[in-house]
Amino acid sequence: MSSLDAGQLHALARSQFDLLNHQWPSDEAWRTWVLLGGRGAGKTFTGAFWINHMALVSPKAFALVGPTLHDVREVMVEGPSGLRALAVGEERPRWEASRRRLIWDKSGSVGHAFSAEDPDSLRGPQFHHAWADEFCAWKKPEAVLDNLRLGLRLGDDPRLLVTTTPRPIQALRRLLAEAGTIVRRAGTADNAGNLSPGFLTHLRSLYAGTRLEAQELEGPIVETDGALFRAEDLARARGHRPAELDRIVVAVDPPASAGGDACGIVVVGRRGDRAYVLADRSEGGLSPDGWGRKVAATATEFGATEVVAEKNQGGEMVRAVLAHGGCRVPIRLVHASRGKAARAEPVAALYEQGRVVHCGAFPALEEELMGLGCEGGSSPDRADALVWAVTRLLPPPKAGPSVRML
Repeated sequence: MSSLDAGQLHALARSQFDLLNHQWPSDEAWRTWVLLGGRGAGKTFTGAFWINHMALVSPKAFALVGPTLHDVREVMVEGPSGLRALAVGEERPRWEASRRRLIWDKSGSVGHAFSAEDPDSLRGPQFHHAWADEFCAWKKPEAVLDNLRLGLRLGDDPRLLVTTTPRPIQALRRLLAEAGTIVRRAGTADNAGNLSPGFLTHLRSLYAGTRLEAQELEGPIVETDGALFRAEDLARARGHRPAELDRIVVAVDPPASAGGDACGIVVVGRRGDRAYVLADRSEGGLSPDGWGRKVAATATEFGATEVVAEKNQGGEMVRAVLAHGGCRVPIRLVHASRGKAARAEPVAALYEQGRVVHCGAFPALEEELMGLGCEGGSSPDRADALVWAVTRLLPPPKAGPSVRML
């Protein structure tokens, strides 16, 4: 076992490698860490680094799960960014092919290899931690994940790391929406310094502006079947804020209860016939007083001329909460008489026309937009607030001319 304590090993590990921000877990409490990354974003390195680090702190049992056993050995264990490549000398684990396991002789830790093709192979064994690689490529992701989690029952704080290129599957949407899950996102460009020259340029020349670019290279966006908002439209929407804006509104989608869904708070401005998304200040776990004050502060910060708030969950009480929070601009309450997807259709059309511009990176907002019109997933609070704001600034035309009898 290592003579260093966990804190010393943490500092030593960070100093040995030039880690990117997405390659180390958050300091916040978590049970599942999901790293969504494009091709070459450093996902395998992240998984191998974390497992090696944890293996040296104290003796532990790990589950190493890949799409196939071949993938576990050739990518996760023996690959150029795998577990054995990232360790040196006596810290390097040895592979026992006959027992499909990896042994860290120095600490006594053991990693057991499993194929996602065989969910039942995870019945029985138990582990301290697990690394699940290319989750979206598994044939039966939910069945494998269920059995894997039932085996995470050793130690005081069992944890699961999931590394994957995103795909439009229901299992991933459910995983991202779970309590205790933290999400890190990385594009291929974030790891360009560790890739062959020209690799990124070549892939972009092939896939620029397509859904494959968002899915395979950018990583943060998870597209779903039936989505109203397309990856290429959102990629094209990124631009700069104009020097002057005609109007600015803050739109609010209040949470149904304190501590439940997030309060959607999105700032949008208008210049001519275009809408400019300026900020996404959405936040979960706020009390009514908390989100009321945050909306008021956001309106002041951006010089908003109006706050637009959905009143379905609270009626006139929403106005009272905002006023009590210090909102000094006019408050317009709107009522949702149609479903979220139906309300979003005219706004999706504006994106297709290039009339909505994102003045910054809003990955969480974009993921929710691409989930509208699909079953499952978390509540689209950010997306709903954006729809209210854009609709207020760029209202859809009325359905055809009217006819008056003389």
